[in-house]
Amino acid sequence: MSGDVTEDDTTDEESSPEPTLAARQILGRELENALKQIRRPASGLFVSAIAAGLNVSFGALLMGMALTFSGGFESSFVTRFVLANVSTVGFVIVIIGQTELFTAHTTLGVLPVMDRRASIAELGKLWGVVLVGNLIGCTVFAGFIAVAGPPLGIVTPAAAGMLADALLPLPWWAILLSGVIAGWLMGLATWLVAAGRDTIGQVVLIWMITGVIGFGPFHHALLGTTELLSAMFRGQGISIAQFVHFLLWTTVGNAVGGTVFVALLNYGQAIKAGEPGDVEVDPESLGKS
Repeated sequence: MSGDVTEDDTTDEESSPEPTLAARQILGRELENALKQIRRPASGLFVSAIAAGLNVSFGALLMGMALTFSGGFESSFVTRFVLANVSTVGFVIVIIGQTELFTAHTTLGVLPVMDRRASIAELGKLWGVVLVGNLIGCTVFAGFIAVAGPPLGIVTPAAAGMLADALLPLPWWAILLSGVIAGWLMGLATWLVAAGRDTIGQVVLIWMITGVIGFGPFHHALLGTTELLSAMFRGQGISIAQFVHFLLWTTVGNAVGGTVFVALLNYGQAIKAGEPGDVEVDPESLGKS
């Protein structure tokens, strides 16, 4: 009888689903990933950041293609719904592909500083390298759209202009607040993906959360950069001053949203039962003893 009970217990354990990760476990994963990137050579970060800027821009390309090929949607709701769904493709590629996107590091990179495992100078270096690399990637992709768009007929100047017009005619404080929401959403995507147990589940999470950015549309520094530069390169009357205005307030908003509303709050609730240094990080995985 005792043998039968043991076998049944084993079967139940094997068939039962894995428990949901606790907040401190998610924080441990995020800290480990962040420390790896902070201690990564700047050259490697830079190349990965360029790749992320290129890849996230597929969302802008698909939004332009949707507007070009649709011939006009029946309502603004349908327009926003379609654009929201296609814009997520770039975010899925970046996050699942694990390339370095600035709006992910506004949350991820802050955690080791809060946990006293990295300095503010190291965070500044990480943010600077990643942001510059991202902007280069977005600029190159915008140039690709401008050059390949006309002969392929995939993004008309009017479509590029429509995307830009949704981001520009706003006061600085509205762009800032919109950027906060976008940064908040990106931080949540980063945090929740760390808790995901399979790729399909992670893709669904990314689609659900980042789709809100496209539906707004809320101001995302990198996706918006590709949209604005594509319109500028296609002669839609976007000035450099307008682009700089957008980039400044959007970047600040993204950083505030990811840092305050995700990193700070989630870190606080994850460690409420212990001290900051209690979250375990495997030193061997970081290449340090």
